[in-house]
Amino acid sequence: MQVKSILKAKGTRVITVAPHTTIDALAHRLRLENIGAVVVSSDGVTVDGIISERDVLRGLAEHGTELLVMPVDARMTHGVQTCTPEADVKEVMRLMTQKRIRHLPVVNGDRLVGIVSIGDVVKNRLDDMEMEANVLRDYAIARG
Repeated sequence: MQVKSILKAKGTRVITVAPHTTIDALAHRLRLENIGAVVVSSDGVTVDGIISERDVLRGLAEHGTELLVMPVDARMTHGVQTCTPEADVKEVMRLMTQKRIRHLPVVNGDRLVGIVSIGDVVKNRLDDMEMEANVLRDYAIARG
């Protein structure tokens, strides 16, 4: 199974913010969209970084309320791990687990084409396992 199958099911919409966006505006956007992370992009199509709720919480612990007026590029993760639409879901799951990544932008070349969360990946794997179990059960009943 490939990442593009997850994107086909969930869609390719990706919320991005500009690097100069304040943390305060980011927090409101996360709440409004009910998401845990956004891709930071100066043009909406390339990945400059990623910032999550965890980054905001850690920033609050370090800077207090001064964090709210800081730009997201002061707290974002640089050198973002990404994958392609053709990436194997099992490999993506392994990468996310090893690197402790909860959100992985999907790129085609340098162009942002989607994002997958650990929840998306786990749901996909559970769906696969359920389908395999059903096939095995049907096979056992047919051989009966």
